[in-house]
Amino acid sequence: MKLLRVGTAGAERPALLDRDGTLRDLSGIIPDIDGELLADASALARVRTAADTPGVLPALDPAGLRVGPPLGRIGKIVCIGLNYHDHATETGAAVPVEPILFFKAPDTVVGPEDTVLVPRGSRKTDWEVELAVVIGRTARYLASAEEGLAHVAGYATAHDVSEREFQIERGGTWDKGKNCETFNPLGPWLVTADEVPDPQALPLRLWVNGELKQNGSTADQIFPVGEVVRYLSHFMTLYPGDVINTGTPAGVAMGQPEPKPYLKAGDVVELEVEGLGRQRQELKDA
Repeated sequence: MKLLRVGTAGAERPALLDRDGTLRDLSGIIPDIDGELLADASALARVRTAADTPGVLPALDPAGLRVGPPLGRIGKIVCIGLNYHDHATETGAAVPVEPILFFKAPDTVVGPEDTVLVPRGSRKTDWEVELAVVIGRTARYLASAEEGLAHVAGYATAHDVSEREFQIERGGTWDKGKNCETFNPLGPWLVTADEVPDPQALPLRLWVNGELKQNGSTADQIFPVGEVVRYLSHFMTLYPGDVINTGTPAGVAMGQPEPKPYLKAGDVVELEVEGLGRQRQELKDA
């Protein structure tokens, strides 16, 4: 299923994109798309049954309808740094022996076409297309990558916007360059795991002002999805509705020759993970 949330920010309602591409209202079946839904097999079964039964779910007119983040009440966002071989190479970093972790606050999440704000004082705002993993079952001390995949509810396109000076040059922690307002557009869809048979075979692409900047594949990940979930479960408990941003391929501004083409107000970024939907953001000054 392709689940999404539509409406004004803070007042989104649940919806579904059916097999014919028609937007369907789920608000008569479920209150929202969140961790509680993803952990409830019977509720998900009701949604599937309704989606497969003609006439049950009302159609929505998408014209002028904002698409919000596809997941509400996100618990935590765990991010994996330097998780692609080609990205490590372009930045001159050694391939990590273990996953590099940092966090983004849930309040960085916006819809896939919402405005992204360039922080005040920023000189190095950068782009990163990523595969986002959404947890559907509580995970703690998992024993294998196969178990890790079994705890995934679905996948989404994510944009891990980053301010490199804040992240790298201001000392302390990467989090300073990762948690600025609007720095995690998510969606448009949460695609359930049954529709993604191999999360290590997904092309990722990103364009800036129409120019292709990133063109990679999750096949190049250093730590694949199942292993990432297993690994994280030994350091923290993952709950339904938690999100994992799994890293970005080569092609970020930081990896380009000088003068590096960092983002500025007026730029337009478009990105997609194949099968998970496309995003478009115009940048403005905060």
